[in-house]
Amino acid sequence: MNILENLRIALDNLMLNRLRALLTILGIVIGVAAVTSLISLGRGVEDYIASQFEGLGADILTVRARPPTRGFNRSAITPLTTADVAALESDAIAPSLIAVTAEYQVQGTVVYRYDSISSSIRGVSPNYAAVNDWYPLEGGFFTEQDNTAQSQIAFMGKTAIEDLFGDENYDPTGETILINDLPFTVVGIMEEQSSTFGQDPNSAILVPLLTAQSKLGNARVAGSGYSVSTIQAQIAEDGDVDTATDEIETYLLAEHGITNPDLADFSVSNPETISEARTEVFATLTLFLSAIAAISLLVGGIGVMNIMLVSVSERTREIGLRKAVGARSSDILSQFMIEALMLSLLGGAGGILLALGVTTIAGNALLSGVTPSLSADVFLLATGVCTGIGILFGLYPANRAARMQPIQALRFE
Repeated sequence: MNILENLRIALDNLMLNRLRALLTILGIVIGVAAVTSLISLGRGVEDYIASQFEGLGADILTVRARPPTRGFNRSAITPLTTADVAALESDAIAPSLIAVTAEYQVQGTVVYRYDSISSSIRGVSPNYAAVNDWYPLEGGFFTEQDNTAQSQIAFMGKTAIEDLFGDENYDPTGETILINDLPFTVVGIMEEQSSTFGQDPNSAILVPLLTAQSKLGNARVAGSGYSVSTIQAQIAEDGDVDTATDEIETYLLAEHGITNPDLADFSVSNPETISEARTEVFATLTLFLSAIAAISLLVGGIGVMNIMLVSVSERTREIGLRKAVGARSSDILSQFMIEALMLSLLGGAGGILLALGVTTIAGNALLSGVTPSLSADVFLLATGVCTGIGILFGLYPANRAARMQPIQALRFE
């Protein structure tokens, strides 16, 4: 008996028991859709994370004060200061760095005439724009003279302009705004930057670092100048991330009087490291969820085996009759294997279509900015899994049918 004849017989049997076949196929559909959707969405999230970090600069290390991860006195934190910034600019301490900039952040109330907003006020060093590759649309940035003189001037991001003036295209240059009741003159507009993980940099208002430290906050530190929120260190073109990190950590550990690195009250990180860590976490999570979803595939496979065993039992006399007129065991085996494969592949096709719908809806409505990655290897994986299910769970029923003796089969009631 040829393959086409077996295909016809298998299709006729599935059509004869349409509801039973449909319910069996549904189990495969749900399993394939779940696994395929999770893999596709997981890859989409990984791509999204990578794209979010691309613009942050892999050559910039960010230093922040934080409680020690170990030890009992977790509240004892030595703040980062402008003295630390000056020290890290020295080639004797950190030769791998070419630029160091600082930021002091406060939350402020900004008023223009009768309108007011709550905004993040960032006091930044004069070289902040160059290190972060974030410049004003026109003109230059703060100068060292502006910083030393504690000038009350500000650059505004597009979102801050829209929030305060009602129109992001409005040019507020020359306008006077009040920040925590102090008058500041807007001297420029910053270029628009893309948001990162829901944080919009364009909502910030930038002022000279010393102005923010002395007039908008109480940042004086005895003997060390002023405290800063973060320090950004740019690595030289021929520098090494690990070497630069070691130089910063060595200096700060000694400066803070810490001998055990596990008790460090600061952290040094760079976007590339964070991106790799988050991608690894999401990849592990995706794998874990996919493994859970694969359980539904196992249930679907058991459903295939169950319906095939029922089919063999119902068609015992037919099998005996076919064997009596010359059908070989291989013909019977092929017939039932093809039927099991058809159930699995139809379920796989339905699962892929359902996954397409789920990922499209999730990508557009639920996960803003995430584009699911439905690549060819995902479809090949789904097809291979369905084929494997058909073979694995169809083999036993098919083999049972093939081993039937004609006389016993014909006598079956």
